Amino acid sequence: MLELEQIAVLEDNYIYLIYQKGKPEAAVIDPAEAAPVMERLQEKNLTLTHILNTHHHADHVGGNITLAKLTGCEIIGAGNDQHRIPGISRTVFEGDSIEICGKVAKILSVPGHTLGHIAYWFVDDQMLFCGDTLFSLGCGRLFEGDGPTMWQSLQKFRSLPDDTQVICAHEYTAANADFALSIDGDNLALREKVEKVRKLRRMNQPTVPCRLGEEKYTNPFLRADDPKLAQALGMANANPAELFSEMRARKDRF
Repeated sequence: MLELEQIAVLEDNYIYLIYQKGKPEAAVIDPAEAAPVMERLQEKNLTLTHILNTHHHADHVGGNITLAKLTGCEIIGAGNDQHRIPGISRTVFEGDSIEICGKVAKILSVPGHTLGHIAYWFVDDQMLFCGDTLFSLGCGRLFEGDGPTMWQSLQKFRSLPDDTQVICAHEYTAANADFALSIDGDNLALREKVEKVRKLRRMNQPTVPCRLGEEKYTNPFLRADDPKLAQALGMANANPAELFSEMRARKDRF
């Protein structure tokens, strides 16, 4: 199984390092900065072979060039967004499979936050590196896409197995929890999860990765086709894309 190292950087970003125990090769996902990655590589006696970028924002690609210069690693990113990925040396598209650290990852195109956003799903290890598309109890802002586009992307994630680890790139769960409760406060599963989240944050512990199966019951943005949620928002006759768009707009104003 893949080992996962979580590196907290900037204000609320997470960089992730993956490798197999006993093997020297490692890959990093969305390196906002280079120095913390190099420090962890040296601590673990690992050699960086790949950078996996989910999208082009600076807090996800800021370490690309420096890491590539220091290690000679390959930088992988979306083919339809390659002009915005610094140092990209290999392009991937929806449906592609790539081998990283001896494991296979499938590429999912998930536009919405950005138009070129992709995710990396390591099927055998049940790891989903989803960047800023899906967060625990939330989803990314629609900087480039629209509500229907993001809803379609999130449905790809929802179709994955319940035991999938949602490995997102920011510690946003506490703020997302407050909004989720404001529109879905009668959801017992949500209330139980929020208590766990608040306890973890009081101890300054991360709330992600999280389990996709739990998100399917608690994250309102994965439930835009739930009639109970539509009724709670006074939108019983709305289609899921409309409901999703309204929830995202309310979250933006929250």
